[in-house]
Amino acid sequence: ATALDNVNPVVREREVVTRSEGPGLPPASGADKGGAQEEKRAGQPFREREPIDSIEVFEHIRDIADPEHPYSLEQLGVVTHGNVKVNDEEGKIDVFFTPTVAHCSMATLIGLCIRTKIMRVLPPRFKVKVFLTKGSHQTEDAVNKQLNDKERVLAALENPNLLQLVNKCLAPTEL
Repeated sequence: ATALDNVNPVVREREVVTRSEGPGLPPASGADKGGAQEEKRAGQPFREREPIDSIEVFEHIRDIADPEHPYSLEQLGVVTHGNVKVNDEEGKIDVFFTPTVAHCSMATLIGLCIRTKIMRVLPPRFKVKVFLTKGSHQTEDAVNKQLNDKERVLAALENPNLLQLVNKCLAPTEL
């Protein structure tokens, strides 16, 4: 058996995030605008795109399973809503994550899981970058470079063993 990097991690409560309505934000209820819904029903092509915000991105990544512990990345404090930055108009998403220990051997896998989840669930118009939180890891620069090199990410996901680990972390769970 492999030794855990962090034998006794701190487990946190689920963060409550709420959306306040405003320009460029989806309605708090998540419902479509009446006019847009009518256009769809009338057989008209639906041309207005729904804006994506940091809450939506966070909702997609909060329940990713940690590769070492039976907890979600949110429960371990690895991802938080405050560390998700979205610029919908420019199509940019930056996610910062913080491993539970500075020598975490799973940091690259965790970042790959975050990036893969976002790439799978959001439109391809977004340029996704995933970073370790500044000062949170011993090999921060090397990990950040790997996670944001598109060719390396695609090559990693072609490795069946690594893809199996990623898919295991992304599988729906009852955390």
